[in-house]
Amino acid sequence: MAIPTDNYKRAYIWELPIRIFHWANAVSIAGLCFTGYFIAHPPGIISNQEASEQFWFGDLRRIHFMFAYIMVVVLILRVYFAFKGNKYANWRVFFPFNKASLIKMWHTIKYDIFLQREKEYDFKNISVGHNTIAAVSYLIMFFMALLMIFTGFGMYAPTSTWFFPRMFGWVPEFLGGDANTRFIHHLTMWGFILFSAIHIYLVLFHDWLESRGESSAMISGYKFVRSERVNSEEVEKSNKEEILEDK
Repeated sequence: MAIPTDNYKRAYIWELPIRIFHWANAVSIAGLCFTGYFIAHPPGIISNQEASEQFWFGDLRRIHFMFAYIMVVVLILRVYFAFKGNKYANWRVFFPFNKASLIKMWHTIKYDIFLQREKEYDFKNISVGHNTIAAVSYLIMFFMALLMIFTGFGMYAPTSTWFFPRMFGWVPEFLGGDANTRFIHHLTMWGFILFSAIHIYLVLFHDWLESRGESSAMISGYKFVRSERVNSEEVEKSNKEEILEDK
């Protein structure tokens, strides 16, 4: 007797710019956290060289700000693509606060985070793109990135000669001084590290549990989606096109 299996279709979800932004942002966050940690806690290096011949800490700061500029560029382009990309990259995805989305959010909390067993499986509860918890977390990360940019360039402004960092020179004064600015910047770094650990865990968890190509999708752009979902979206798209043609 043949064992029945679900019918999946290969669907193009993540467009190339989104995948580039994802990996560029991942590299910049990793570089910023690594260099930022040593900037906050510089190791004592014993050397016979003269101090004037050593500039490793200056090089570390330069690398740190190179990654910072990558983050800024990626953030600007990602905001632009939130209006130009497909529906999975659209800005509306990151505001899942209607009734249906809140129900899905509670479902994700119960079964993905608290690992409860479902009494009755419903494939419609599995999101094709970002699930609601991921969408909200990315929205929070967006504001955390802005906080990192404002505080980081705020501390850099007094020693910079370029106009862009100097635009943030008011931030330390607004936050009550350099010490407060540095503390907020450093605390946000640990927020990024915590998010990255949870993000990697959940991606691998979904890949293992659902086998829909969650990890490889951010390389190829394709996920495996239940054929019912694909067919229903194709019908919905054709209906919209017919309505537009009638108009």
